[in-house]
Amino acid sequence: MSSALAEFKNLVGTKFEMYNSLFTSLPFHRVEKTGILLSLFLLHCEEGFRKEQSPAEIIESFFRQYTTYENEKDQIDLLFRFIQYSERQVVLFDALEDAAFGATHDMNGSGTLKQLQAEVIQSNAQQALAEKLKDFSVRMVLTAHPNQFYPSEVLGIIHDLGKALLRDDTVLVNTYLQQLGKTPFFKKKKPTPYDEAVNLIWFLENVFYHSAGNILSFLTNEFPGVVTEKNQLIRMGFWPGGDRDGNPFVKADTTLKVAEALRGSIIKCYYRDVRLLKGRLTFQGVDTLLATLEDRLYKNLFIPGYKADLSKEEITDTLKEIRDILIEKHNSLFLAKVNNLLTKVNLFGLFFASLDVRQDSSAHKELIEQIAEKTSVLPENYTSLSDEAKIKTLQSVDALVVDTDIDKDAFETLLTIQTVQKFNGSEGCHRYIISHTTSAVDVMEVYALFVMAGWKKEHLTVDFVPLFETIGDLQNAAKAMTLLYQNEAYQKHLKRRDRVQTIMLGFSDGTKDGGYLMANWSIYKAKEELTRISREYDVEVVFFDGRGGPPARGGGKTHQFYASMGQNIANKEIQLTIQGQTISSNFGTREAARYNIEQLMHSGISNGLFSSRTATMSQSEEQLLQELSDESYEAFRILKDDPDFLEYLNFASPLRYYAEANIGSRPSKRKAGKLNLNDLRAVPYVGAWSQLKQNIPGYYGVGIAFEKMEKEGKWNQVMELYQSSLYFRTLIGNCEMAMSKCFFPLTAYLSKHPKYGVLWNMFHDEFMRTKKYTLMLTGKSELMSERETDQLSIQMRQRIELPLITIQQYALTMIREKGNKVDSPGVEIFEKLVMRCSFGIINAERNSA
Repeated sequence: MSSALAEFKNLVGTKFEMYNSLFTSLPFHRVEKTGILLSLFLLHCEEGFRKEQSPAEIIESFFRQYTTYENEKDQIDLLFRFIQYSERQVVLFDALEDAAFGATHDMNGSGTLKQLQAEVIQSNAQQALAEKLKDFSVRMVLTAHPNQFYPSEVLGIIHDLGKALLRDDTVLVNTYLQQLGKTPFFKKKKPTPYDEAVNLIWFLENVFYHSAGNILSFLTNEFPGVVTEKNQLIRMGFWPGGDRDGNPFVKADTTLKVAEALRGSIIKCYYRDVRLLKGRLTFQGVDTLLATLEDRLYKNLFIPGYKADLSKEEITDTLKEIRDILIEKHNSLFLAKVNNLLTKVNLFGLFFASLDVRQDSSAHKELIEQIAEKTSVLPENYTSLSDEAKIKTLQSVDALVVDTDIDKDAFETLLTIQTVQKFNGSEGCHRYIISHTTSAVDVMEVYALFVMAGWKKEHLTVDFVPLFETIGDLQNAAKAMTLLYQNEAYQKHLKRRDRVQTIMLGFSDGTKDGGYLMANWSIYKAKEELTRISREYDVEVVFFDGRGGPPARGGGKTHQFYASMGQNIANKEIQLTIQGQTISSNFGTREAARYNIEQLMHSGISNGLFSSRTATMSQSEEQLLQELSDESYEAFRILKDDPDFLEYLNFASPLRYYAEANIGSRPSKRKAGKLNLNDLRAVPYVGAWSQLKQNIPGYYGVGIAFEKMEKEGKWNQVMELYQSSLYFRTLIGNCEMAMSKCFFPLTAYLSKHPKYGVLWNMFHDEFMRTKKYTLMLTGKSELMSERETDQLSIQMRQRIELPLITIQQYALTMIREKGNKVDSPGVEIFEKLVMRCSFGIINAERNSA
């Protein structure tokens, strides 16, 4: 047993059992009886599934054997108490795991900057490091996707509970557990986009501000002169308030309000730090400078009209003057504290996190068509023009659109970016992301819209970021970018933007469109080709990965993907979205955030410095991966084209209740109307499979592809690829994680269903097939056995959530039996059961959304 596993068992496993017993004294209705009955119910579920019973049979037999409840009202009341109790168990487990993070992870070991320091010194690579860090950075973008199933009040309790658990303060732990018992876990109404922004700003203020600052201070101290003000190695991005894609509630004023909140938040952080410095720097010549700076920050925070009267340079100049005085006159006393704050100001400026604006290409197309129809800015026949003619027309646009009938908010949004840049600095809002980019026209339409809104071409301080998502779009990406690079107007724009082009690649919709293997491989190949094309046109390409929490959406152990990229893929920067529960699970505490940011930085820096360790795949290896992806894609295509595929998901899972769960401001579908895969959002799609415990998007087609290779006598080649390619091992490792969270006995009752039985058996067969070949590849007897701490965490979480998934499936069964009609007697109460279970299940999974 490893030391990390031993620590996990002691600090998480044992303590969970101990503190779990405190729940019997919590202020729930008939709580003691609930706790005892829930323990019996858990054992009854485990036994029932072993006997191949359905959730309904398990629950009905439990009521008969262990309770005297005969009427439905009393039985449902007990199930709600089970849910309430289980939700708190999940919180306790989360808090324990967070508190134990430092003990269960080697904070100076593999993948950390401490290890990088040793490697650099050992290899005498200080100069190479300095060269690499001139333009390398990690940009983490917090997204506006349903980002947390815990309300902000519960997040605060978890934070405080973790601190009390770390100190083994049983009295305080008990108090916080009682507070949890009185605090609602579900939201009565949907959050607004601004609410979502405020929730995420909490993480910026309380976690990233400190962790990122400390990392840069470490690098500055250990490698003097390597970290410069010109390039900040860590950058934060932000989507709430700027992401319009499919969200009708985000308007221009929302963007401005969120930008103001970000500015206010970072100034508040500086204000606190300056006040702390005042308590230490009480020396003559320094105290007055600090007092003046404190006053300026205070006025910016609390007095209207001052926000235009403060610049980042004013703060840094004052701190540099203080630094010089400390060195010259005060023996450099507390110099590290001043340098630490100076590092943070250089990092976060007055914007804290760069606010990205995003919109779907179809919205721009619709707007352009209105302009062509209602104004003389574009020719009337614009829609019938060829792509080449459209681009020629768009690059020549030089007139404002003033027609009052045309979408005002769209143009106000483009001008809002100017306003944000004026107050928060140019980094405050400088990227416009175009979802579902299919061609160069999609980018040029946005370029033209900025000009029509009033931006001058020569002062267009905005980066246009195409987002390629579907398999077809990924395969066509290089062609689209070639046309852009060849365009004279766009060439001039790129020159003004230092010849840097950011391209976003979306895992979520790629997986939804092509299945797990094909989505990942298509993105890899797109990066290869886009790197080649960009270098050909002397453009520095930066890839921005749209990753979700689970492996099916590009999540899992993401830093390993970056470490595994070959030298034929640009690695100037690492940019990725941090979304879903990944925000709180990987970056919820300062310790966890520091560790995971360092892992990302290490993977990108070491890949550049020690490239010989990451072998670029040979042509034969790429060919083998292409064959695997093609076979997997064909299997997934057959599945998704099955007319019953989405209907099965809607029938068996809580998919249709996502929109009612009040977890995010965005609708669960892009468009109203009949359910279809294109319009269905990735979060509810992947999340519904996760709650079903089938996780189809995370492995389906992989086993079929492996089986085909074995039949063709190519299995040895697959084994060799697994041994030689870190990229392929990472793909399979994340696939293992998706399978480890499956539990097919939950839905085994559907195996004999007259309509959906065929699909269930297909899913189960592919799960067993993929598991068999994965274990053959790894040479292990269990999934994830080489990651024993993660494996144990998943197993413990699955035990906690077993009552919840059982109750949820039982409730869905009852809804179907009652005719699936909202006005049927009793349906509403079972629908509430379904939704309440969702919160606990998703929270227990941690990276399922």
